[in-house]
Amino acid sequence: MAAPLVVSLEAIRTDGWFERIGEGIGSFQALCDIVGARFFAFAMITGARITSLTVDRRTPDNTLVEFAVGADEDAGIAGEPQRLTLSEFRQRLVNALVIDEPHGIAPKRPTDLEAVQLHIGVRYLLLAPLYGYALRELRVGPDGSSIVLFHDAIEETYLLPAFRARIRTHVREELERVQRPAARSAIDLARVVEAETAAKRGDSLKVLDLLGSWPAPLAIFLRTPEGQLLNPEARATIARGLGLLGSACIALGEHGKGEEVLRLGIQYAGDGVSAPELFLRLGEAMLKDGRPGESIGPLRRAANLGTVPPRVWSLLAEAFLTRGRNLAALGAVLEARAAGTPPAELEEVVGRLKEALGAPLDAWQRAVGRAAQLE
Repeated sequence: MAAPLVVSLEAIRTDGWFERIGEGIGSFQALCDIVGARFFAFAMITGARITSLTVDRRTPDNTLVEFAVGADEDAGIAGEPQRLTLSEFRQRLVNALVIDEPHGIAPKRPTDLEAVQLHIGVRYLLLAPLYGYALRELRVGPDGSSIVLFHDAIEETYLLPAFRARIRTHVREELERVQRPAARSAIDLARVVEAETAAKRGDSLKVLDLLGSWPAPLAIFLRTPEGQLLNPEARATIARGLGLLGSACIALGEHGKGEEVLRLGIQYAGDGVSAPELFLRLGEAMLKDGRPGESIGPLRRAANLGTVPPRVWSLLAEAFLTRGRNLAALGAVLEARAAGTPPAELEEVVGRLKEALGAPLDAWQRAVGRAAQLE
């Protein structure tokens, strides 16, 4: 039996494509908040260019979406203008994406990347990273094709038709999620207490079930006069709830969505009592996602705003050290010790810091005395 053709997908990986495009769109975050980040991505994939939104503050599903289909700015083609309610627009996008169109034949050579893209399906290459799939290899054998990927850092292999079906299921579920009655109900602040209890148990799915419908209406409400005049206590409660939801999303592998929710929570928190915890959650998420440089800003903001758990300093020390800012890391370690962080939590960072600074650290500790000892 002939060995299967193995094609690396490194050259056509699409990880982070949506975020990269968003960097060049001034209204990107507002569109994500109102339309829904994944639905905005669906629009890009299907070629529906949103031209304007008329927001219905009381009934978000009735927000009017004006868009053009078949537009090509480079060729000067405006496209066919259309208008639908947000609910209808989402339905249209999902209908377009769940149709399993014919795909190209299996590639004959691993270097024929166009054939590889057509065989897998360009839309599936774009949809996969929205749901945390990192595609690695295509294997073409006599019995069909399979695809090797990582999902939540776990390697998985699917027959290509099964992979496509799985992605289409995710798309359908996205629509079902926003159509559930709970997604359109009023914001019930009493759910925050229940969500806190679930979070302490480590039940992220329960937190998502309780608060998952909050971001879209809250993003719109924040821009209304009523939202701007919301009393501090209600803003703090909403911010706490969004903090729990953001962390739950991240725990379930949806880092991008979780960070968006945390940023929305920070807007509600302002400089209030909930702000330090929100910045801490955001910084910690970035650090765990392998972005220590980005994490420093939120973590420093958390430290500067007021009373926060001592771990903010140990996290800052780790971020500084990873970025090669050794003296800043030393300062954070000393702050962590002063805040009462258990030595065991600092042991790894201290070990790396001693290795990085070497003899100058020893000399400095001898000069300043016992108070600066890192043991």
